[in-house]
Amino acid sequence: MELKSMTGFGRSEISNDLYRLSVELKSVNSRFLDLNIKMPKKFNALEANIRNTVKEFITRGKVDLFITYETFSESGQSLRLNLELANEYLNSIRKISSELHLEDNVKVTNIALLPDVLTLSEESEDDEALWERLKPVLREALERFVTTRIVEGKNLQTDLLDKLSEMEAIVERIDQRSPEIAQTFEKKLREKLTELLGTSGIDESRIVQEVTMYSDKVCTDEERVRLHSHIKTMRNKLVSGGPVGRELDFLAQEMNREANTTLSKANDLIVSEDAIALKTLIEKIREQIQNLE
Repeated sequence: MELKSMTGFGRSEISNDLYRLSVELKSVNSRFLDLNIKMPKKFNALEANIRNTVKEFITRGKVDLFITYETFSESGQSLRLNLELANEYLNSIRKISSELHLEDNVKVTNIALLPDVLTLSEESEDDEALWERLKPVLREALERFVTTRIVEGKNLQTDLLDKLSEMEAIVERIDQRSPEIAQTFEKKLREKLTELLGTSGIDESRIVQEVTMYSDKVCTDEERVRLHSHIKTMRNKLVSGGPVGRELDFLAQEMNREANTTLSKANDLIVSEDAIALKTLIEKIREQIQNLE
């Protein structure tokens, strides 16, 4: 499956002697599928069909869908007369004339111009026929929309895989550095004790004990193993593709937790700098993941 961005755009239109119909979609990031449809009232009965079709192509994102429809047929509109309302207007006007002793000079044109007596409305169209017109245009717009998401998804995939390689290199540096931390501590401890007590006063068993306690305190073996595992899992999911944004966001949170623990344990300048670099990369990865479906 292809990896897709949540940012996309797609448009399709059909125009002939009878009508012009266009569908346009655009989207930004969202945790779930948030579909907002703007369309003429005559399409309201088709909303369920529209939403179901969109779900075939999109699983996440804040999507705005615009449908415009224009008919060219002269029979597309009709003038409707509300005779009951016209009678009510006339009776009310005559009552005013009678009560206020005014001349009754009402004309037909006066009544016809009153609100809602004459209304121009569009002829209703069969819902099934409307759907048959809309469906191919909607699907074509969705296909173009998905294509733009795939193109952007490939760019994100390349960037994220590069960042994972950088992370892996940093973790491997910490792997190599970790044994040296205890050795450096032991060397400094011996130098200090020799300075204070001389070589004859050094208790080897106490040194071994201190070095062991220190090694346990600064050990990041578990964190580094989990970081390697998370990097591998994220890389596999990126390569496999599909709607993996939420899973990758969870993995990035776990990576950040391990990097934080490594930073807090590391009583070493080199490891601390690498752990900070890890956290910076993870934050960049999380920002990019927010764009993935």
